[in-house]
Amino acid sequence: MKLKQLEGLLGNLEQFSCPKIELEQYPTSAHIASRMLFSAEKTFGDVTGKVVADFGCGCGTLGIAAALLDADYIVGVDIDAQSLETASVNAEDMEVELNLMQCDINNLNWRGQFIDTAIMNPPFGTRKKGADMNFLSVALKVATRAVYSLHKTSTRDHVKKMALRDCDATSAEVLCELRFDVPQLYKFHKKKEVDIAVDLWRFVPPKDQERVVKTFSPHQ
Repeated sequence: MKLKQLEGLLGNLEQFSCPKIELEQYPTSAHIASRMLFSAEKTFGDVTGKVVADFGCGCGTLGIAAALLDADYIVGVDIDAQSLETASVNAEDMEVELNLMQCDINNLNWRGQFIDTAIMNPPFGTRKKGADMNFLSVALKVATRAVYSLHKTSTRDHVKKMALRDCDATSAEVLCELRFDVPQLYKFHKKKEVDIAVDLWRFVPPKDQERVVKTFSPHQ
């Protein structure tokens, strides 16, 4: 599948009908999602035929992108039931399989490394300090190949330091800088749209754990 084709398909997905500011819910654009997953596959081979987890999956954009690029199994995890309902509808409309799980990422109790690749657009930590690093920490504990994540460019030095020092990543690389379009979703937004500079990161998990080779179950 070509990049433009992938972006076009993702552009048809439904997004948050009633976003929750306490969860920092902002839609991941088709432009960003398509480039994130296309880079993960075409440059690193981290999607096709792989077990992929979308943490804080929201309406399922990243997970569906992985499915369209022929990931073997995709699980989307989110705390918000309404978002998961939208993700389910989106997956059905795209005729792809997306396995969805309602759970607070901090309470995820997966034992061992079940996942090949984790993908996510985590909360930036504006409402709850450290939320972005909590997501990254969990992802690096369960992924074996890579974690792809979006973080504000303004936090680049902090993210790299925390990933390598506190989350035990073996490498942390900014693949590109993108413009995250934030539409006027909440009452405190004064402008119709704001562009925020974000980094697309690729983190490599620690290699000190063996991958658990068995049928994947998100409840384990």
